[in-house]
Amino acid sequence: MAYDPDLHHRRTIRLAGYDYSRAGSYFVTICTRNRECLFGDIVDGEMRLNEAGQIVAEEWMKTAEIRDEIELDEWVIMPNHIHGVVVISDGASLSQRCCRGDRPVAPTIRRRGSPKGPQSRSIGAVVAGFKSVATKRINVLRQTPGAVLWQRNYYEHIIRDEESLNRIRQYIAVNPMNWPDDPENPDIL
Repeated sequence: MAYDPDLHHRRTIRLAGYDYSRAGSYFVTICTRNRECLFGDIVDGEMRLNEAGQIVAEEWMKTAEIRDEIELDEWVIMPNHIHGVVVISDGASLSQRCCRGDRPVAPTIRRRGSPKGPQSRSIGAVVAGFKSVATKRINVLRQTPGAVLWQRNYYEHIIRDEESLNRIRQYIAVNPMNWPDDPENPDIL
């Protein structure tokens, strides 16, 4: 069978033409490779982090500490994924920022020779940096140098209004209690 580039081209799940570095609030979900449960267990509806889970928590919190433009809102680590609200700040209040993400802008065109990877100061750059440092630390802990920890992509949703933000916060807060029915739970048949 001949090589078909259309079959091997990565499809993006991002909103076409949207600038993911613009100020706003974003809901992200980042899953482990093969949905492997690496970060702890749910006990009586509460997440109990193991050492790897503690590393994920530390690195998630550092995300906002090392980036002036990033704030973290509600977040939770689950056995095989993390949910969080990430805010790219421009000095406005959270309620002002959450509804700015509804107008697409012209896409950024890459020039020949420009660096590959996510745009600087974007949600993609934040996720990539977090995944990289968490992977390195967990691989040291597990003595698995070079092992892949995360799925290649991540889920993201642009939060457009306060009502949506509050629904997402509630979803995150009760996520551990809903683990028995969570589609990310590998024990569900």
